[in-house]
Amino acid sequence: MKKTRAVRAGVVTIGGGAPVSIQSMANTDTRDLAATSAQIVALAEAGCELVRVSVFDREAAANVRALVDKSPVPLVADIHFDHHLAILAAEGGISKLRINPGNLKSEQAVRQVVDAAKAHHIPIRVGVNSGSVPREIRVRDHGVTAQGLVDSALGHIRLLEKEGFFDIVVSLKASGVRLTVEAYRLASRTFDYPLHLGVTEAGLPGHGTIKSAIGIGALLIDGIGDTVRVSLTGSPLPEVKAAQDILKALGLRGGVEVISCPTCGRTRVDVEAVAKSVEARTRHIQADIKVAVMGCPVNGPGEALGADIALCGGNGQSALYLKGAFVRKVTGDPEEELMAFLSEYLAKQREDG
Repeated sequence: MKKTRAVRAGVVTIGGGAPVSIQSMANTDTRDLAATSAQIVALAEAGCELVRVSVFDREAAANVRALVDKSPVPLVADIHFDHHLAILAAEGGISKLRINPGNLKSEQAVRQVVDAAKAHHIPIRVGVNSGSVPREIRVRDHGVTAQGLVDSALGHIRLLEKEGFFDIVVSLKASGVRLTVEAYRLASRTFDYPLHLGVTEAGLPGHGTIKSAIGIGALLIDGIGDTVRVSLTGSPLPEVKAAQDILKALGLRGGVEVISCPTCGRTRVDVEAVAKSVEARTRHIQADIKVAVMGCPVNGPGEALGADIALCGGNGQSALYLKGAFVRKVTGDPEEELMAFLSEYLAKQREDG
């Protein structure tokens, strides 16, 4: 990954070579303390490492302290226009602010936010998206462009730098995948602040997940990006799973990866059911292991050569493989045999240290 500056949001380091972190945003009314706290806990349990909450009025800001005290992960306050809310969130123990300094009313307001961020040792994310590019830049570029997104971000960044503040994270999101990727690539060449990746307004789970995977994945393959959020309509919980899957697919996050064949007319095992169940039953395992569930003994063994453990189904019996080598035939329940073999494998790994 490209080396960027390191900033800390509570216990999470963003940039500086730290692992890519996963973020999401609560969609509850922040004034509802019980509902918001419950969703934060659910997101954390799903694997989210930073949760953003909308702080849109003083009642929401007044809940920040209680949310922080109950949260198992650092919280980010999403602020628009009102610098007083940013200061209240900082005083309430928030770990990071998301605010665009250019949207504040005056240099004095920017200075007050910076003073609060410095006093409480919290970073600020400059969050630019295709809908927030200033009119003069859109007129200059005849629309929203990658250069326009970066120039818009630079305008906000310079307001912070002018106040001697450099604990900055930047996002440049568009709903189009190509524009998003072009903007982040240009930003990566322009400054060394850590980048928060995401395709904004990606849509519903499904199509939106694909858009996010392409955009975020393309950038991470380039070595660009320090923290990610998959933005999907509806419950934020699928965002976390999607982000984990993206990082896991790129080898940036450990855990059990279940691969499976697309099945064909030779299939004699319910590959889909077994693969889904194994994935669910191994979600808690942190060890970096690849498990293959294949539907036949013809192509299965060869296609599963890259897996640590493979189950290749057959007519009435299956076979288990360890790192491409045949181990034994399976005549009982294939899923239970596979899980038992995985347990043996994990136990052996622990013994070997």
